[in-house]
Amino acid sequence: MAPRPDEKAEAEDDRSRTGRIKDFAYEKTPEKLKNATDLQVRFRTGFVYVALSVLCILVSDWTTVAFLVATAGITAGEFYYMLRSDAKLPNEMLGIIAAVLYPLSVYIAGLVGAMLVSLALLLALLVWYVFWLRARIPDVGVSFFGAAYTGLLLCGLVIIRVSLPAPWGGACVLLLFLSVWANDAFAYLVGSKIGRHKLAPRTSPKKSWEGFIAGLVGSVIFWCLMTLVPGITMAIPQAIVFGIISGCMGVLGDLAESRIKRNSGFKDSGTIMPGHGGLLDRSDSLFLTSITAAILLIAGGCIPYALF
Repeated sequence: MAPRPDEKAEAEDDRSRTGRIKDFAYEKTPEKLKNATDLQVRFRTGFVYVALSVLCILVSDWTTVAFLVATAGITAGEFYYMLRSDAKLPNEMLGIIAAVLYPLSVYIAGLVGAMLVSLALLLALLVWYVFWLRARIPDVGVSFFGAAYTGLLLCGLVIIRVSLPAPWGGACVLLLFLSVWANDAFAYLVGSKIGRHKLAPRTSPKKSWEGFIAGLVGSVIFWCLMTLVPGITMAIPQAIVFGIISGCMGVLGDLAESRIKRNSGFKDSGTIMPGHGGLLDRSDSLFLTSITAAILLIAGGCIPYALF
């Protein structure tokens, strides 16, 4: 039985009304959510990175060191690639080798290992500078800085990992990672919603003082949880102060990398993490936080560690 004309008109009106509702909903959807594929890629990449990080940190000392060695090598490569676009001529090979050796040397020989790698890198760069006439002093400085920035600073995590017996060393390092991630997440969520006062408009226009304060709260939460880890002697007031200091260092590291990218003309440091950019983009807050946390915990008598 064929539908009556009034029924056909009513069905077409319903379809038209449904279409208008869909169009309205689409217009109100934020731009970053309209492309579900990009959001899915970002989520999957982030999930893999977090899962791999947690697994390597908790399994053993060696897996933690291997993860940090890989992080140092990849981020050093991304760092030097950006600096070449800023009219610098760093020695990538020496810098990446040194960056990779820093965490490994500290695990094997303590701070003496880091001193030996630094001395070897400096001597190698001086030889390179003397015999390669195109090299300039700024190139030597950038080469050394890149290795120290991406490799030496991560040694703080190695120090913390080996200072406590398993599994508590891994738990402490994981909480430090979580404090960095919470700092970034809290700052983004609060800053995107109520951020009004710009933190560093010329370097990173999207960062706000409101997000900065929220990020410090996220950092402090996980530092307070560190007081529950066996082997760590740290009171809540001490954890709050340390959480604020390390949170500030994380923001400084983030801003420093933003400045490097802006000067070099890059939006992202690389493409190794689809939807996120480069590994350096995900690790910039971790570098200064790592070494700062190690210094605070040792100087504060919170963890047992012999400097030499």
